[in-house]
Amino acid sequence: MIKFLDLHKINNRFRDDFQNSFSKSLDDSRYILGNNVTKFENEFAEYCGTKYCVGTANGLDALTLILKGYIYLGKLKKGDKIIVPANTFIATILSVLHAELIPVLVEPNPKTYNLSVESVKDQLDNDVKAVIMVHLYGQLTDSEGLKQLAQVHNLLLIEDAAQAHGSESNSKNLKAGNLSHAAAFSFYPSKNLGALGDGGAVTTNDLELVKILKLLRNYGSEEKYANKIIGFNSRLDDIQAAFLSIKLKVLDTDNERRRTIAKGYLKGIKNSKLKLPFYDGSKNHVFYAFVIEVDDRSDFMEFLNKHQIEWLIHYPIPPHQQEALSLFSNIVLPLTEKIHKRIISLPISPVMTDQDVQIVIDALNTY
Repeated sequence: MIKFLDLHKINNRFRDDFQNSFSKSLDDSRYILGNNVTKFENEFAEYCGTKYCVGTANGLDALTLILKGYIYLGKLKKGDKIIVPANTFIATILSVLHAELIPVLVEPNPKTYNLSVESVKDQLDNDVKAVIMVHLYGQLTDSEGLKQLAQVHNLLLIEDAAQAHGSESNSKNLKAGNLSHAAAFSFYPSKNLGALGDGGAVTTNDLELVKILKLLRNYGSEEKYANKIIGFNSRLDDIQAAFLSIKLKVLDTDNERRRTIAKGYLKGIKNSKLKLPFYDGSKNHVFYAFVIEVDDRSDFMEFLNKHQIEWLIHYPIPPHQQEALSLFSNIVLPLTEKIHKRIISLPISPVMTDQDVQIVIDALNTY
């Protein structure tokens, strides 16, 4: 069996370090917003190239708190429109709704699955105040183009970088998390930088936003039992922060392994029935997922099962067709709907062997 993602094998590499860090946390006994959180926030900010990082309980909260923070700062107000890609994971859209803002769903670039400047420009009106660009599957959106557009139209530009830890722009050598006014990360276990539970963070160079975020994540309080604003309980767990510090040290190496596997797939898979992903060979993609398209997905899924190759679909139902988002039930998004019917993700992880990769390639070439 070729596993889609062997989390045990990925994390077992750090078993001794994890156990040591847990013992230190147990002895330190600062379980909430302790030294491990501060240490990881400093390390991850430095890694992304930003001045600040604020740990949160998860990626959804990171995005939501950014939007809530901008409302508190007067840069957004309830009812403003926020552009988001139509083919994202539902969390991107939920963050907008939780902040009492209005999501505007925009069709992606069919080549990269990300937002394009042209598609965003077509949806602009006076009520649009921000754009959330999702670096889907680990590939950077055209951040330079969108940054210029945001400057011209006085828009906030926000990154959903939940799948793009370590992706690096080709033009300015800036990493995901430092390509916008503020960025949200998820450390869900399957991510390129994954915790052993939930976790998230915001990176930014905006000190005023950081001050609000630190209040928002902690009941609106910076001093115990003194609450300045209506806040939330959304704090990065101190033990998870310690684990993330350990894993951050090998993130670039793990990402490079993912790129090597992706290049192997792109070179080795020769089958006209399969549409392989676009990749320019640079560091702007960290391959959180290796997503292909196929006409008859059900048939292809049966084929993979027969060959004992695990797979996932990112994502089987487009957000606007989810029962939870019935407010979009009258919207038709033909490109997004077509993509969601055709996509399927192949195994890719830093612990896959060359033999595993070759088994997948050889099998797919017989489909």
